[in-house]
Amino acid sequence: MTVTERETIADLRRSGQSLRAIGRALDRPASTIKREIDTYSIDGGYRPHRAHRAWAASRPRPKESKLGQDGRLRDYVAAKLQERWSPEQICQALVNDFPNDESMRVSTETIYQAIYVQARGGLRREVAVALRTGRTRRKPHRRPDQRTSRFVDEMVMISERPAEVEDRAVPGHWEGDLIVGTGNASAIATLVERSTRYVMLGHLPGGHTAEEVRDVLVPLMNTLPAHLRGSLTWDQGCEMAAHKQFSMATGMPVYFCDPHSPWQRGSNENTNGLLRQYFPKGTDLSAHSATDLEHVAQQLNSRPRKTLDWDTPAERLRDLLRTT
Repeated sequence: MTVTERETIADLRRSGQSLRAIGRALDRPASTIKREIDTYSIDGGYRPHRAHRAWAASRPRPKESKLGQDGRLRDYVAAKLQERWSPEQICQALVNDFPNDESMRVSTETIYQAIYVQARGGLRREVAVALRTGRTRRKPHRRPDQRTSRFVDEMVMISERPAEVEDRAVPGHWEGDLIVGTGNASAIATLVERSTRYVMLGHLPGGHTAEEVRDVLVPLMNTLPAHLRGSLTWDQGCEMAAHKQFSMATGMPVYFCDPHSPWQRGSNENTNGLLRQYFPKGTDLSAHSATDLEHVAQQLNSRPRKTLDWDTPAERLRDLLRTT
């Protein structure tokens, strides 16, 4: 069993699921689940990571993890984790950087196990920066609550957004949102282009009223050529109450998501999750300068992305500017 399967067993047991239900969830016989729990439970409790370590130690010829050994591979993985690359990005980069060296290969799961399970000689000390959540154990992702306050000005809803925006066929359409600091006193405006996933950040150290957000977004968008100012999709937060003035200044229509529907801005939601690694919740965002935000945006735009066939957003935007 993988460590992920063992974590699933523990989670489902805590929720009161039967052995048969757990077996169906993992596509394994109920007898296998029972044997796993009976074998590795201590003092009446089943602990997935302890069970995984006990299983690894019980193997007839246990092999030391690739990342438990000093060498080029471990150094490479640790360096990329320090740069906040994900395990999946690192695996792909190894193939690209060492195409003829089979010793420079490691699976995504092996990296996760080195972080979560193999504390001795693994990558435990890198966990704080390696994973965007900073958690010391895996946890199912939960969507954040979405603000639903409305304003008087007429909104154009996302249902009226052209089809070319939805399928990402035409570049120049953006998704936006705010991440806010402690006490809602400071904020950062986040903008993501839907086709390239290119990120721009707006500095809002003193507040995020509709006027302050407008005055940050307008010059930020006007740095782009006209063909890359197609539209902006936002939620129904009151910070976009000046959306008509924004549209007049930039030539960009604004489309509003339905209440409680963060998936309608999926690229932006994902980006905000990445940004929280740099700007944790509950911190004062005014402590970061505009130069700091530009540096973070450059880091995100230089990371290879699976959804871009492992190109970077910066590369995709560069190619786009060259061909249009």
